[in-house]
Amino acid sequence: MTELNKITPCLWFDTQAEEAANFYVSVFDDARILRTTRYGSGMPGREGSVMTVDFEVQGQQITALNGGPEFTFSEAFSLQVICDDQAESDRYWYALIEGGGQEGPCGWLKDRYGFSWQVFPRELDDLVTDPDPGRAERATKAMLSMGRIDVDEVRRAADAG
Repeated sequence: MTELNKITPCLWFDTQAEEAANFYVSVFDDARILRTTRYGSGMPGREGSVMTVDFEVQGQQITALNGGPEFTFSEAFSLQVICDDQAESDRYWYALIEGGGQEGPCGWLKDRYGFSWQVFPRELDDLVTDPDPGRAERATKAMLSMGRIDVDEVRRAADAG
């Protein structure tokens, strides 16, 4: 029996839960499928079709649910991928956007399923919260002008004062 965390995000898909979970597991290091459940007779989905896929990405458990077309994703909920450096950030950015994703502002993107992610190097947070208000403001302005975050460019902007 797979034991899930007490608080686990559940992502509502129309019919792509298994495909999406497999995609996410292929993108991230230290990721795996934990469990797949199927609709039975008398349940709202087609009998035998995938109902949920529980998976884990770097220790975070997530459930993907095939719930039908009633609900879709919005930017009101996203997952942050805080990366060790620019290379890792770029790797996740391009992998998540591949196959029909869309670039958004400030490190945000939507993957091919319409789910929102925020992908950025860890240093970005230090730059936009710098104790020197001028550096923080310049870094924030640079970040706000970007789609994919380029932390070297943000650092140059912060230091330009």
